[in-house]
Amino acid sequence: MVIGFHEQKEKGLLTLSFYVAGGFVFVALGFAIITHSSAILFDGIYSLISFFMALLTLKVANLVQMPDDDRFHFGYTAIEPTLNLFKSLIIIATCLYAVIGSVNSLLDGGNSAEYGLAIVYGAIATIGCFAISAYMKHQGSHLRSDLVGVDAHTWFVDGVLSASILIGFALAYFIEKTSYANYAPLIDPILLIILGTAILPIPGRIMLESLKEVINKAPPEAVTAVIEKKLKQTLSTVPYEHVEVRISKRGRDLYILVHIIVNESFSVATISELDDIRISCESAMREWNPSIIMDILFITDPKLAG
Repeated sequence: MVIGFHEQKEKGLLTLSFYVAGGFVFVALGFAIITHSSAILFDGIYSLISFFMALLTLKVANLVQMPDDDRFHFGYTAIEPTLNLFKSLIIIATCLYAVIGSVNSLLDGGNSAEYGLAIVYGAIATIGCFAISAYMKHQGSHLRSDLVGVDAHTWFVDGVLSASILIGFALAYFIEKTSYANYAPLIDPILLIILGTAILPIPGRIMLESLKEVINKAPPEAVTAVIEKKLKQTLSTVPYEHVEVRISKRGRDLYILVHIIVNESFSVATISELDDIRISCESAMREWNPSIIMDILFITDPKLAG
């Protein structure tokens, strides 16, 4: 299959994410060993997960571009939300594990760290993560790719983690130089508890959205209403009693099954006339939204649309 511009751009962004994630793994784990910081170690583990997920995402990005075949009659796009669901569950599990471990560390008196070096790491990681997140979000804004979108969110979460580490260790650095220095070891576990809890809503939202696609749930009513209105505009020349529309989103594809219940005045001489209506309707809809894939059926009995 010939890879078009958008597919090449998507692969380029995901490849960039893969290599940057690999670089961050070494940086984060190296600083974690030097500084003895659990928060930086957590950030390194998060980057390690991102690295392996980026590798898997690249594979999926190749698969979803393939046409349907004997094994996958409806194509490979359903793999996209499945991967995003898996990624979100891994992130949620990592956050919960970090929070539980930090609570135990806090009960044991906290964890001392080399706060000066931790601040250096926080600054480097914060700038890097937010930069790659902003770049992927901007470059991928015109792509029909949930993979790039979720990756941009993942880098944003990592940026929030790194920014929090920077702020927390800057605070600990100054506390260590005051009469309250004995409280400084508490900063690391407290920081990790806050981080792990605060970012949970982001992968949680991705998990719920991906789950809706995996189980083939219809998009929100506000979305389906706009699609139905646009569809009926393309059928202005067709005499019908009712149009029954079923919609599901599978990764980058928006699948629409349309039952047109025609009235008695509807008449065609050949099947090709029905094909012309289908072609005209789908062309107009795909011009409006390229992600749309449609099947159109003409019926007279409303029960067949049930």
